Amino acid sequence: MSELLTAAPAPRTLRHRSAATSALVMVARCVRLSRRNVDALFVSLLLPVLLMLVFVYLFGGAIDTGTRYVTYVVPGVLVLCAGFGAAGTAVSVTTDLTTGVVDRFRSLDVSPVAILGGHVAASVVRNGVATVLVLTVAAVIGFRPALDPLRWLAAAGVLLLFLLAVSWLAAAAGLLARTPEAAGGFSFLVMFLPYPSSAFVPVETMPTWLHGFAENQPVTPVIESMRALLLGTPTGSAPGYAAAWCLGLLALGVALTAALFPRRLA
Repeated sequence: MSELLTAAPAPRTLRHRSAATSALVMVARCVRLSRRNVDALFVSLLLPVLLMLVFVYLFGGAIDTGTRYVTYVVPGVLVLCAGFGAAGTAVSVTTDLTTGVVDRFRSLDVSPVAILGGHVAASVVRNGVATVLVLTVAAVIGFRPALDPLRWLAAAGVLLLFLLAVSWLAAAAGLLARTPEAAGGFSFLVMFLPYPSSAFVPVETMPTWLHGFAENQPVTPVIESMRALLLGTPTGSAPGYAAAWCLGLLALGVALTAALFPRRLA
């Protein structure tokens, strides 16, 4: 009887509780690692603010957007900020793989979802702090958004969905890269995409041959949705396109990590 009891599988509720506990532990671990990595934390928090100040005070006077440039550029900086936060996920995942930490977690029966989800959650936390910092500095230099709480919640939802999408793609890039330095190359792509979009200048001011890409890449509808929601202007179809892009990229990122994780450990 005792042998049967010993061999019996754990109740489903206990297994679920164990999985949830592992996920929370991984999230707390990745947040602590982000906090201790002072250099990376400094860059992810302050670089978006510095870029906003550079665009507003050095280039803003030469760019006509039909409104104050700080009002136009802040939504784009918030999306760029999300990209910075997500890019660090790739480096963190590769670092865990190259140092053997993931092998230790696997020996403790920690699920891949908990391991990778911890890095994604840490990216969300980092970006939340950076977003508050950007909005605070923007308010000091003249950014005056609409005061509709529902629009703010919708804007936060769009930004969160975009951040989750690029963070899971970054986790996949971290699984592909063999060194943290190579994983850092993902940040180049994330940093590049907002520039050929409506983040910093209207698309109409770009060369004609660039309009097609600028108008139909994933970052543009995200930025247009953020801008309309924060400023209280009509949103049009931008939120629908933004949600479709983000959900598609999120599904792609999750599928890639599910396929790459066991191969990387093989």
